[in-house]
Amino acid sequence: MPDFPDIDGGSEVITETRTRLEKPKLFKVLLHNDDFTTMEFVVFVLQYVFARDEAEAFTIMLKVHNEGLGVAGLYPYEIATMKSEKAMNLAKSREYPLLCTVEEE
Repeated sequence: MPDFPDIDGGSEVITETRTRLEKPKLFKVLLHNDDFTTMEFVVFVLQYVFARDEAEAFTIMLKVHNEGLGVAGLYPYEIATMKSEKAMNLAKSREYPLLCTVEEE
């Protein structure tokens, strides 16, 4: 039997490592109540920016109105900040002082 040279240079064992991906942390986009932004506009923002149906948007708007704060949605950080900025820019263009903040869940 011919003696073949060791092609891979040794008798090392290659082990496969698995990388576990963690789910991204979620952040809440909070809408704050104020005395100037209309309820209709808040419902519009919830539908347009946060893709809520009319019933959900109305329920969240009432929570903001009655309790002073409401959760518009839960998103990864980049998406939460983008939606928050989009909602505030939309409000600013209509001269409303709507405040949206992002908070870790």
